Amino acid sequence: MAVSESVARLAASLLAIVQTRIELAATEVEEESLRYFSCLILSLAAMFCVGIAVVLGVLLAVTLYWDTHRVGVLLTLIVLFGIVGAFIGLRARRQVQVKPKLLAHTAKELSRDREMLQPPA
Repeated sequence: MAVSESVARLAASLLAIVQTRIELAATEVEEESLRYFSCLILSLAAMFCVGIAVVLGVLLAVTLYWDTHRVGVLLTLIVLFGIVGAFIGLRARRQVQVKPKLLAHTAKELSRDREMLQPPA
């Protein structure tokens, strides 16, 4: 009976480990999706506000210099917005490249579990 009880306890322990790791993975996926959604909403709101401000600013600048330097003002604004857009794009690309891997904590815990279950060398 002692062997069957030990096997049953081992199976229950393994099942508990698997359940914990699945719950950890689910939590990580949920946190990541909430973070993405929050970032998306804030980014869209910011882009809308900045877009309106940029359009109004360009209209103001072109209106002020319409009679004297309208082509120069338009070229300057095109170059300025091109440089700022490139900078923002490069920064966004860098943020995507350095983000942590999805389920990194789960993989780490699973590798620790595997190391614990292997017999000592």
